[in-house]
Amino acid sequence: MSEEPIVGPNRGNAGKGRPKGSQNKASREAKHAIALAADKLGGADRLVAWAKESEKNEASFWTTIYPKLIAVSIEGAGKDGEHLHEVAWRVVRA
Repeated sequence: MSEEPIVGPNRGNAGKGRPKGSQNKASREAKHAIALAADKLGGADRLVAWAKESEKNEASFWTTIYPKLIAVSIEGAGKDGEHLHEVAWRVVRA
């Protein structure tokens, strides 16, 4: 077998990386560990009780915890999902 790197169209899966949208293995394992810990700490019922303990806790829930559930991917109107911006100048004579 040759020790030379494969160059050209027959490179197999080299350089393709993870498929778009797939999750990093470390991130997936970390999320699983956090979910397990949350369950052992009382789960949803405990989270609700914590949020109701003070206005500060409830504000933290709505501003820090809950938004993490909302998808962050926002596509623009461009052909590849990029955001388009238009700058226009208008001369107004009094």
